[in-house]
Amino acid sequence: MDSVKLFLNPVLYSTFLLWMLSELFENLPEAGDLDKPKMVFFFDEAHLLFEDAPKVLLQKVEQVVRLIRSKGVGVYFITQNPMDLPNDVLSQLGNRVQHALRAYTPAELKVVQAAAESFRVNPNFDTATVITELATGEALVSFLDEDGRPCVVERAMILPPQSAFGSLDVALRLQLIARSELKNKYATAVDRESAYEILQARVAKQQEAIREEEERLAKQKQWEQEQELRSQKQSTLGGILGGKKKSSGSGYQRQSTMEKATNAVVTTIGREVSRSLIRGILGSLKK
Repeated sequence: MDSVKLFLNPVLYSTFLLWMLSELFENLPEAGDLDKPKMVFFFDEAHLLFEDAPKVLLQKVEQVVRLIRSKGVGVYFITQNPMDLPNDVLSQLGNRVQHALRAYTPAELKVVQAAAESFRVNPNFDTATVITELATGEALVSFLDEDGRPCVVERAMILPPQSAFGSLDVALRLQLIARSELKNKYATAVDRESAYEILQARVAKQQEAIREEEERLAKQKQWEQEQELRSQKQSTLGGILGGKKKSSGSGYQRQSTMEKATNAVVTTIGREVSRSLIRGILGSLKK
């Protein structure tokens, strides 16, 4: 698989590999004890898989390593120090290959001793001593026999891989894909709706509903304010009209200039008539 960018993040890469291994374990059918596995995984820098790993994850890895062989899948952990692997996981690994280790300090001697103790003892040599003496291409090996028991450790020369090291170039990768039996199934990429996208759509829908409710409440509040303002205006206008009616009903009426002049003339005439009548009456009395 082409995971160059993903491999630059070791923790994420290791998590993905363990997830994929678990998926294979859950979905692959039982294959029995095959002579050769259908698929093999090599986990390089295996210590990255178990650093700060919770106990639940370690139990899951132990279970997968123990049982996945029956699904036709082989798992190999690659590390310089066997102590990098938890004891529960290490005890489930039947095939072991140990290359040379150099030990010059007490701490390095402990590592060599731990590596030696992970093998079944061979009475013909001291495993811890041989580990420090191995030459380039040599290794200590121990594999399971036909009955599933680990063989005693042996010193052997390792045949170099009959393949190229490094990442595949684009042309070779396309060639291998074209010849693969899985091409018809996986050649066309399918971008299904992910759980993240579903959750994002749900959140967006909830936010839209909240926004619409806020707008509805704002419009309702604005309408209530307009109604209240309209009621206040009607009350003020009613008060003014009521005051005018009260003034006209009390008998008071503002007089115009003509009315004032007419009233003055009438008043003057009335006074003169009154004087004449009084003089006439007084004159008749004197006679």
